[in-house]
Amino acid sequence: MTATTLDPKTALVVVDLQKGIVGLDTVHPAADVVARSAALADAFRAKGLPVVLVHVVDGAPGRNETPTGAGGALPADWADIVPELGPREGDIVVTKRTWGAFHGTDLDLRLRRAGVTQIVLTGIATSIGVESTARSAHEHGYHVTIATDAVTDRDAEAHRNSVERIFPRLAETDTTEAIVALLGR
Repeated sequence: MTATTLDPKTALVVVDLQKGIVGLDTVHPAADVVARSAALADAFRAKGLPVVLVHVVDGAPGRNETPTGAGGALPADWADIVPELGPREGDIVVTKRTWGAFHGTDLDLRLRRAGVTQIVLTGIATSIGVESTARSAHEHGYHVTIATDAVTDRDAEAHRNSVERIFPRLAETDTTEAIVALLGR
C-alpha cells in the first residue's frame, strides 16, 4: 500500500459522494470519506489540478437478482453532490447512469483534453462505483491511485475484496495524507 508518484497532470475523481448515498450505512463512516475527499479536492484545486465530481442519477436498465432501487420516488436532492465537496468553480461534474464514471459519459474525453494521465479515486461504494471506475480508467490507460481511507462500502467483505485483491492489480493505493504529500513534491 504505497503510492510512488503522481503524474504532473493528475485528476482527482470523486465517485458518488451525494446526499442520497452518504446517508447510507457503510463499513467506514461516510463522513470520514467525505472529509478526506474534501481535503484531497482542496489540495488538487490549490495545485491547479482537475477535480471531477461524479454523481449517479439513476440506474442502467436491465434485470438483476439484487434490486438496487429504493422502491419508490427518490427525494429531489438525492443526486446532489454534498456541499463539502462543491462543486467549486473549475470543477468537472459528471452525471452517470451506470456504476462506473466512464461508460456513457464524456469523462475520458474531458480528461484527455486536459492532458490528464493519472487519476486519484475516492468515493462510495468501494466495490461498485469506485471499482468500476478504477477498472475502466486502467483499461483506458490511465495511471490509477486509490485513497483507501477515502472509500467505503455497504458490505465489509466486498470492500475488503476490492481493497486487498482488486485495487493492487489496477492501481497504487495509499492514504489521503500520503497522496497529499505526493502533491507537494
